[in-house]
Amino acid sequence: MELLSALKKHFGYDQFRPLQREIMHDALAGRDLFVLMPTGGGKSLCFQLPALMRDGLTIVVSPLIALMKDQVDGLQTSGIPATYLNSTLDRAEAKARWRGLHRGQYRMLYVAPERLMLDTFLERALNWDIAQFAIDEAHCISEWGHDFRPEYRELKKLRKQLPGVPIMALTATATERVRVDIIKELELRDPRAYVASFNRPNLTYRVVPRAQPYDQVLAFLRSRQGESGIIYCASRKATESVAERLADDRISAKPYHAGLTPEERARHQELFLRDETRIICATIAFGMGINKPNVRWVIHHDLPKNIEGYYQETGRAGRDGLPGDCLLLFSAGDIAKQTHFLESCAANRGNVLLRRHVLIFCLDILAKRG
Repeated sequence: MELLSALKKHFGYDQFRPLQREIMHDALAGRDLFVLMPTGGGKSLCFQLPALMRDGLTIVVSPLIALMKDQVDGLQTSGIPATYLNSTLDRAEAKARWRGLHRGQYRMLYVAPERLMLDTFLERALNWDIAQFAIDEAHCISEWGHDFRPEYRELKKLRKQLPGVPIMALTATATERVRVDIIKELELRDPRAYVASFNRPNLTYRVVPRAQPYDQVLAFLRSRQGESGIIYCASRKATESVAERLADDRISAKPYHAGLTPEERARHQELFLRDETRIICATIAFGMGINKPNVRWVIHHDLPKNIEGYYQETGRAGRDGLPGDCLLLFSAGDIAKQTHFLESCAANRGNVLLRRHVLIFCLDILAKRG
């Protein structure tokens, strides 16, 4: 089946986004690939459509349980045989999915890196017809990245365990140094690298002085009633506080952070995805890979950790191509806080590098403000 016909049949789209067709051709040819594409640029489709056009199983390495569920739910709604394995499944459901995998009933499997790299998991996987590994959020493999996860480093073993299976590494944010690190750590073989334009002309960026942050947020929301959006805060306490104050002002909002139980996080995310709650007040733990096209705005209540994270977070607005607003509340005191963190982390080289990126980010904002 020709790619465009398959795209229309399985996903309902009439045309590809930039670079998607070329990436899919290379994927179907069995090449290793590095894909850097902006949030909302259509990364997932680059491995999902090829998975449906060839025999075998595509294993997608995904860093978050919530991300797996969101992606698999969407695929199953479209009649695509996909599943996931993670700790949210009870024993009976997990066994049923394992049986389905051994029988070749699925085209796609989503799994976290720490589960995939278990010896027992890989032993079972050797019996499957694996067509490709897709490493999503691949920047997590790099200690130079803004969202480093040590368990991602174990993925280099895939090349030794299953040397004939091609690997596609995908990310929405990676400096040149991180790109080199991803390719090296995954041992990609003569990879074709695709770097899409990061221009998002439908997004408007604004940086305004932070005076009374809650009042500023409230005024913004009252001018955008009925619209869906995300408020990013620097701490769990701030997400709870902002969500509670919004509720007191009769604006439906839910917090999202790592301190909530998995059940609470999943419930709040589902409410947001179904538009039953229009606003999520979140730490950076929220949003990675979440496909909600109608997010109309993103507010940063506090200064982001770095420019890469800021770009990825604001990129969650306007994924449907319609206008989106990105508002950053900025105080000169934020620079003092980040400078203090930089000094206090002097014993840890990785943290120093991260904080230095943040300081540069702060100074860049000041320069742009004149």
